[in-house]
Amino acid sequence: MALEPWQRTFLEEKRYAVLGTRNPSGSPHLTAMWYLLEGDEVLFNTAAGRAKPRNIAADPRVSFIVVDPTGYPFVRIDGRVRTIDDPATTQADIRRIAQRYYGDESRTERAMRESFSTQHRISYRLPIGRVYAAQR
Repeated sequence: MALEPWQRTFLEEKRYAVLGTRNPSGSPHLTAMWYLLEGDEVLFNTAAGRAKPRNIAADPRVSFIVVDPTGYPFVRIDGRVRTIDDPATTQADIRRIAQRYYGDESRTERAMRESFSTQHRISYRLPIGRVYAAQR
């Protein structure tokens, strides 16, 4: 399923997402995430050792929702993520994502130097598939 123009615009704006995965017990695990829309995929990135990578390794099905904090509009994407565990790729990914949210190169460079480059990062790509959305 392709995104409608308003959905693409909504996701391209700087917003935060909530990622839903399934814990080993079957209970939901929800996490606020930075993300980047690239073509027909959503890219997100996390540090190894957290619950998200463990949950996704066991079951790559996720729900990903972005909600407007001032009202009702939302876009939710459900699907199976593709895991990328190549250090050069994952470091480049987190740099692009951080730049989107920090907005300036000096903050991005500081975060890369002090945090992200010292971590084993994993990237995930969620193809735009099943989309649920409301514009209001």
